[in-house]
Amino acid sequence: MPVMRSVFYVPSNNEKMVAKAPTIKCDVLTLDLEDSVPPAEKPKGREMIKEYLKTVDKGHSTVYVRINNWETLMTNDDLEAIVWPGLSGVCLAKCGSADNVRRLDWKLEELEQRRGLKAGSISIQLLIETAKGMINAYPAAAASPRVNSLIFGAVDYCKDMRVTLTSEGVEQLYGRYHTAVAARAAGCIAIDCPFVAFKDAEAFDKSTREGRQMGYEGRMLIHPSQIEPSHVIYTPSTEEVEWAEGVKKIFEEEGIAKGAAAVAYKGKMVDTPVYENALTILRTMEEIRAFDAQS
Repeated sequence: MPVMRSVFYVPSNNEKMVAKAPTIKCDVLTLDLEDSVPPAEKPKGREMIKEYLKTVDKGHSTVYVRINNWETLMTNDDLEAIVWPGLSGVCLAKCGSADNVRRLDWKLEELEQRRGLKAGSISIQLLIETAKGMINAYPAAAASPRVNSLIFGAVDYCKDMRVTLTSEGVEQLYGRYHTAVAARAAGCIAIDCPFVAFKDAEAFDKSTREGRQMGYEGRMLIHPSQIEPSHVIYTPSTEEVEWAEGVKKIFEEEGIAKGAAAVAYKGKMVDTPVYENALTILRTMEEIRAFDAQS
């Protein structure tokens, strides 16, 4: 699975921010063509993305572009402009159904063929941020093998639900949990919603740790100060890795090798699900180390 602890957004029409983008040490850099770019500025944003992609190499963050949803009638123009070498994936804003994804998959395949890109090389990320999108989150995620991640978009979700977005987040709970479950059911990464009070570091830490316990493995970010805390929270700690290594060793030596279904480790029972959870932690750590080594 790709490493997506931090998904940082940059308005594609903002020359100053786009120029600074290569210095931002996030896992996924998303150049935005949707809400942060006024309609009159979208052609400029498309051209700036096209030029930016010419500079992308292995030293950069993974580069995605957030595109406008099909209902805007701008999606096709977005894709024609930005599907070039250097692009890792597209984020479909306000995804409402599996048909939205299948249509996007077809268009990406066409562009890959026309432009000599490897078939299936452009991934799809889905923003789940409407009531309709929430109900259809799993079918949409399962509609194409390109889909690798789902983001919960709390701001637009609350707008669509006609409720006020609050710091406590009670109004977000259903959507936040549902998106994480839909992502996991489809074998995708769940990415948590933006935390808009970016100056409140303590509240950000608390909210992000809560999201991790819901199943999120990364967060959509709106300020550079949120990147490092996200990396800390979504990277297995030294204690977690040591626990996982210990579980793996004891279960393989005292369980699997001796035909036992459960063994004791530090006063707690270790059975197959606990062992598999330990393996997941170790695999995640390997993926992060490999990603960080090439960044």
